[in-house]
Amino acid sequence: MGVPFVDLRSQYRTIQDEVQAAIQEVIENTAFVLGPAVERFERDFAEYLGVEEVVGINNGTAAIQLTLLALGVGPEDEVIVPAHTFIASAEAVSHVGARPVFVDVRRDTGNLDPALLATAITNRTRAILPVHLYGQPADMDTILGIAAEAGLPVIEDACQAHGARYRGRRAGSLGRAACFSFYPGKNLGAYGEGGAVATNDPELAARIRRLRDHGQTERYRHAEVGYNARLEGIQGAVLGVKLRHLDAWNQARRAHAAAYGEHLADAGVRLPVEADGCQSVFHLYVVRSEQRDALRAHLNELGVQTGLHYPIPVHLQDAYSALGHGEGDFPEAEGWARECVSLPMYAELSPALLDQVIQGVKSFGLAQVPQLNKH
Repeated sequence: MGVPFVDLRSQYRTIQDEVQAAIQEVIENTAFVLGPAVERFERDFAEYLGVEEVVGINNGTAAIQLTLLALGVGPEDEVIVPAHTFIASAEAVSHVGARPVFVDVRRDTGNLDPALLATAITNRTRAILPVHLYGQPADMDTILGIAAEAGLPVIEDACQAHGARYRGRRAGSLGRAACFSFYPGKNLGAYGEGGAVATNDPELAARIRRLRDHGQTERYRHAEVGYNARLEGIQGAVLGVKLRHLDAWNQARRAHAAAYGEHLADAGVRLPVEADGCQSVFHLYVVRSEQRDALRAHLNELGVQTGLHYPIPVHLQDAYSALGHGEGDFPEAEGWARECVSLPMYAELSPALLDQVIQGVKSFGLAQVPQLNKH
């Protein structure tokens, strides 16, 4: 039996009746764009996160972009972004005309290294965008402290951290605003694209609501040039159903991560580290290996699918060549990119499939023992 990297069919089977009923309600009401299902999800997700406002957006990248715009970030401005993240974190900065300023990440977690943050702040810096990478919150106390001294807003990129906690608080409730993606493979995933902005700032939320809907304050009255970035009704309905199951799914992911940690401790790979005060939801379970490509090939032969998140650091992408960065500029991000491999991780992963992954990694480690002992 093979082990898929993600198995959305298995998840759907557990909630099929709930999802179909929710979608049918949207169809019968013909509320296909925004509408009651989206409004209900916005209220429920705000309560779940412990924030005042959630604004549904059509995807996570747009959520970051509209948040930056609503905060007045634009051309000639700079926004600090970790060097190890999905390119969307930087893309959103570029789309408002600002410049992403990369900061290296921590070797243990892959999250932005706060020790390097202060030196990256200039008189053009307008915001800090820490990413809760792989489902684990960044070191928010330190980041928020530095940001407060500099008078800068912190926008959480929580696109991988639905339900994660930092010192008892939900990721997404810590900064001036937080942005979520509901891409289907996320812990809280739509059946298509989706995103949201969470905030305790009602004025910020109101402006993002305008921006997502062509700048409208009311029907055909446009206070500013906006965008078409509305969350669809069917996606709001699906997310509303899934939100009710999110904590149980995250608990299952944490249990799988614990099993991986216990059985792969001596398997020749570097395991994820959960930082002090953090409760990861393991959107991804990422191990590191100097023989990453060989490990992936070995697991593939055994029918175990893996992923790469992310094999090319953002600063070395062709899209950002104009910034003039080269190899060695952000060594920890580059190390993560060379060595990262994501093992299968989803709530429905059975004990048998989990064991198949574990035995596959172990068998590779045993085969590599003579090589490892040479280092």
